Amino acid sequence: MNRIFMTVATIFALMLSLPAIASEADVVLTLRNGDDVQEFSIDQLRAIEEREVNTTTIWSDGVQEFVGVSLDVLMAHVGVSEGVLEAAAVNDYAVEIPMSDARKGGPMIAYMRNGKTMSLRDKGPLWLVYPYDSGAEFRTEEIYSRSIWQLNRISVK
Repeated sequence: MNRIFMTVATIFALMLSLPAIASEADVVLTLRNGDDVQEFSIDQLRAIEEREVNTTTIWSDGVQEFVGVSLDVLMAHVGVSEGVLEAAAVNDYAVEIPMSDARKGGPMIAYMRNGKTMSLRDKGPLWLVYPYDSGAEFRTEEIYSRSIWQLNRISVK
């Protein structure tokens, strides 16, 4: 009898933990500002405010359609207005992005490219994309180096 009870209790405990495991898997971006840590799924990013940018990149052929959330809108959403952003990728590549880049018409955190979500092999699930074709100031080596793909973490410094 004890053995049956333990088996049922174990199965029940595992079933309760499945939603937590699934929700952790949905997290594509972790944003840290001091002790405040916020996690976002693509659906949560989408709910903030969608933006579409059509631009060429030095990493792809032809005009690409990107959909995502503007960096300035995301920073306003989480209450960040100053500091330096350290953006890091799945492979731990990291870049520093000045808050001055987080402005209207500036970069976006793209979660779709040409109508499809991006896999890790396709620079996803998130890619910090600047509107390269909208001005020469977005076509510099410095800007290209900040265009981090496979983005999964942002820390405010």
